[in-house]
Order: sequence, then C-alpha cells, then structure tokens
Amino acid sequence: MSMIKLDHVTKRFDMVTTTKEKFKLLFKNQSKSVKTFTALRDISLEIGKGEVVGLVGINGSGKSTLSNLISGIIYANEGNVAINGEVAIIAVSQGLKNVLTGRENIRLKCLLLGMDDAEIERRMPGIIDFADIGDFIDQPIKKYSSGMKSRLGFAIAVNVDADILIVDEALSVGDQTFYNRCIDKMNEFKDEGKTIIFVSHSLSQIKSFCERVVWLEYGQVRLDGTTKDVLPEYKKFL
Repeated sequence: MSMIKLDHVTKRFDMVTTTKEKFKLLFKNQSKSVKTFTALRDISLEIGKGEVVGLVGINGSGKSTLSNLISGIIYANEGNVAINGEVAIIAVSQGLKNVLTGRENIRLKCLLLGMDDAEIERRMPGIIDFADIGDFIDQPIKKYSSGMKSRLGFAIAVNVDADILIVDEALSVGDQTFYNRCIDKMNEFKDEGKTIIFVSHSLSQIKSFCERVVWLEYGQVRLDGTTKDVLPEYKKFL
C-alpha cells in the first residue's frame, strides 16, 4: 500500500526580492519576466506503508522542499502528489511562535491540527513530560535554547496520531539522553507500522535507523535503494 506517491513532480520558486516584483506576480502578463528557481525537477517516488526512508543530499539539493511538498505546506507546479494519511513534520522549532510560552505553543499547534479542548487537555501532560524542559514550559519560546525548542517541537509532533512522520534534522540538537528518548519513540512508530521519512546530515543516524535511502542532488533523485547500497556511494560523493 502506497502512503506517498510522487509522479513527475516539479517545484519552482519565484525569485522576487522587492514588494514591486511581488505585486507584478498578481498579473499573468507580468509574471513571465520574473526569474524562477527549480528546487525539484521531475521527481517520481513511491513510499509504502511502514517504510523508513532516509533522505540525504547536500544543502540546496531539495530535501526540505520535498518534505514540505509531502506535508502539504507547499504545492507542486507540475506533476501529481498523492498522500494517503495524515502527515506530521518534525523540525527544529518548526511552527513555534516566539512570543508564546511553551504551553501556549502546544495548545496553538494542537488547535491547528484540528484537536478540540478536551483532546488537548488529555495530551498536554504527555507532551510536557516528553519535552522535559521544566519550568521553561511557561516561559516564552524566545527565551529557549535551540535544544529546548527542538525538545518541545519533537514532543508536540510525536504526540499527534499521524500516519506519516517526517523528521527533518530534529535530532541534530539536544543531549544524548533526549536523543535516546527520541530514537526509542521512533522505534515505537516503526513497530506500529507508521511511515517515516528521516531527513538528516548524520549518516550514522541514517545507517542505524533507515532501511532505504533516497539521495537528492540538484533537485533530482540521484540514487534510490537500500541503505547498504546508497550510503557508500553518497560517502564517496562527499
């Protein structure tokens, strides 16, 4: 059963820098003169239920763009994206509002995910316990370290009942104890048969956690196969 299917997907971004240029995009006859950047080009990819797939590539290769397409944050210019299930994306401080406290951010993100007050109250203790940031839970996010933001963002995302989980460099900060807790949670998801996309520059993390690796280069799939086949080639490239 396919949870994710991309068919000849291309994503371009308009290269505008001024308000005047942005205004011109409102008119079709003006938009032709605006430069574009192709972040993904003709991507065809299928990920099945329960697969744990590592996504690798140097900065600018299209990893975050692909993650955002799958999660529905952005849309493709060409091709089809079919997603079968709910998607949660975990990224360092992704979606957190600096002026709100940790507790308020939990409530806001859960509301945006469609939860009612009763469900939020039920999930709140588990999220706070997993984040393990003590009294900072009632402090504004702007006072958090990057590690604290990562803890909170991860805790919120993993307490959402999603079918597809995208982990985007979320394990790159934080101490070893929290890292082990996150890996334990990821392994729980694997055992439950959830589909996981693991975006990381840490090849050791990819090797220990993923059975399959997709290597992106300049917005295209350079190689897609088993971890033991793809990672050695990617290491040579690096």
